[in-house]
Amino acid sequence: MGALAWLLIPVIGAVTATLWAGWAGRNRKKAGDNDSLAGYERFREAMAKSATAGDPGPDQA
Repeated sequence: MGALAWLLIPVIGAVTATLWAGWAGRNRKKAGDNDSLAGYERFREAMAKSATAGDPGPDQA
């Protein structure tokens, strides 16, 4: 009976690893181009606002 217990340990580990690999490798919904372009546009607008705010940076003082 002890040998059966020692055999079940790697079998359970292999099953767990297989399930985890299937879960980790699943296809995830990726952000579309429109979402990433909108985020980049918001970033550019924020940078433009901070550049024109009149607050000199450390190298402009």
